[in-house]
Amino acid sequence: MSFSNIYFILHKPQLSENIGACARALKNFNFRNLILINSKVSYPNDKILATSVGAKDVIKKSKTFEKLEPALKKIDYLIATTSRFRNKNIKHINIKDLSKIDFNKNIGFLFGSEASGLSNEEISYANCVLQIPTNPKFKSLNLSHSLIIICQLVASILRSKTSKYSKSNKIKIASKADIQAMVNFCVNHLDKLNFFKPKEKKPKMLENLKSIFYKMDLSKKEIRILSSVFAILAKKKADWHN
Repeated sequence: MSFSNIYFILHKPQLSENIGACARALKNFNFRNLILINSKVSYPNDKILATSVGAKDVIKKSKTFEKLEPALKKIDYLIATTSRFRNKNIKHINIKDLSKIDFNKNIGFLFGSEASGLSNEEISYANCVLQIPTNPKFKSLNLSHSLIIICQLVASILRSKTSKYSKSNKIKIASKADIQAMVNFCVNHLDKLNFFKPKEKKPKMLENLKSIFYKMDLSKKEIRILSSVFAILAKKKADWHN
């Protein structure tokens, strides 16, 4: 269990000062992995560097992506943060539940933009959704404030439970990249079978399909089995039509 396998992902951040403050927060608690998705400001810029204070090394080491999916290739378990309850079939957790997370895995914390947070489509990539308890009448937290709360909580868990978690050499957990490959494989076969009908409902159907697999804690072996099942079913369906 290590601080080096925890990733903090900012999706469409809008304010330079918040990005810099997030980098500073990471370094305050000995984290290093900052990822930006489709930043709405030039990155890095002078304001970001100024507000990061002594965390310029975190900025320098950070990764940037245009889209969310490629940024998740190294992530085994993704936790999406939100200020409001989502009416989706996805596990909702509170801050106490963080102690139950297996921090031997590559864990990602996903934060939405300052203006609108995360959409349901973006949350569909997550294994679960985390809400920080706040005033019910004033729920929205500043981006860097919510991030620093989670940094402190996770750092505390890592320091207090360094010997509790042990990786099994027998079971290899599937990464987000493994799951993405399986989902893409499944979608390609479903496309060939004209599964997505009517066409205007395809985006929502894809969102639901991704959500099913991304929130499951699948092993690499289970991914291989499911991929084989999809391939066989697709072949059988094609044979029936011939």
